[in-house]
Amino acid sequence: MLKARIVSLATALPPHVISQSDAASFATSAFGGRFEGFEQVAGVFMTSGIHRRRAVRPIDWYMQPLGWPERSEAYVDGACKLFADAAREALDRAGLRAPDVDTVVTVSSTGIATPSLEARVADGMGFGRHVERVPVFGLGCAGGVSGLSIAARLAQSRPGSNVLLVAVETCTLSFRADQLTKANVVATALFGDGAAALVLRAEEGGGAEIESASQYTWPGTLDIMGWSVDAEGLGVIFDRSIPPFAEEHFGPAARDMLQRAGLNLSDIHRFVCHPGGAKVVTALERALQLPQGLLADERAVLEEYGNMSAPTVFFVLEKALATGLPRRTLMTAMGPGFTAATATLLAA
Repeated sequence: MLKARIVSLATALPPHVISQSDAASFATSAFGGRFEGFEQVAGVFMTSGIHRRRAVRPIDWYMQPLGWPERSEAYVDGACKLFADAAREALDRAGLRAPDVDTVVTVSSTGIATPSLEARVADGMGFGRHVERVPVFGLGCAGGVSGLSIAARLAQSRPGSNVLLVAVETCTLSFRADQLTKANVVATALFGDGAAALVLRAEEGGGAEIESASQYTWPGTLDIMGWSVDAEGLGVIFDRSIPPFAEEHFGPAARDMLQRAGLNLSDIHRFVCHPGGAKVVTALERALQLPQGLLADERAVLEEYGNMSAPTVFFVLEKALATGLPRRTLMTAMGPGFTAATATLLAA
């Protein structure tokens, strides 16, 4: 059976740049003097490994009183623009037009839109009337790798068809000046907005082949990461510290997922990981027994763009593709559930 291959990859960013120093000033204005524990957690702006992020709205917009209508409008507007920018570039790099797309897989967990994003951009993009739509919600930071698995299986089931995968997130819309919590301050220090699009097709030759994919969910871990939902919008949940959890538990889970594909960690020649934060990247190096500093592309993406949730791992993959993939690469990400997702890529 022909395996799905990555024909092209493109990324997109919104127009507004937020420096980490401006984000720290924003947080001080929003929480300082109101949140007793702010000073204890404010150091995250310096230790996050982030210098700047991109956002769908200018930083002053987030200081206004905001509820679901305002956040939803910003999500639909910003996410649709990001979707279209990333998708058009990916199609162009693949030598395709929008009517050539047979299936669209849309991964997004930072807003709610019905009709979903791919339907909203369909006319402007020029998708055909018979394009299949597969919107995926709720996978959070794991959505990029899990979405790649879904798109690869769909491409493999119909050799020669073109599957467009788009991961788009507007994480900054969860900035909540009304929530005086440590998790909210951390989110304000980490999150950025962005999108990535890939074209996949099952064919001989071509780009990197998706060799295998797997997920691993730890029982009793629903409280680690997710969204709370209230009248003001989505609020971030970080009820446990993710770096020590990843350092202790991710290694055995990764080995288990690889074993299901008949592989071992020693078979992996490169890692492409979702960089959730500087401490998470370090924890992954320790969990996978990698030399300290090996995940340099992850740190570079985090520094320049922040944690954009699902698309972020593709920004790392884009760097890896530019320098050339070795024989076998392991992509990894963790997200709500609490779930780890992996995919192995074989170089062409």
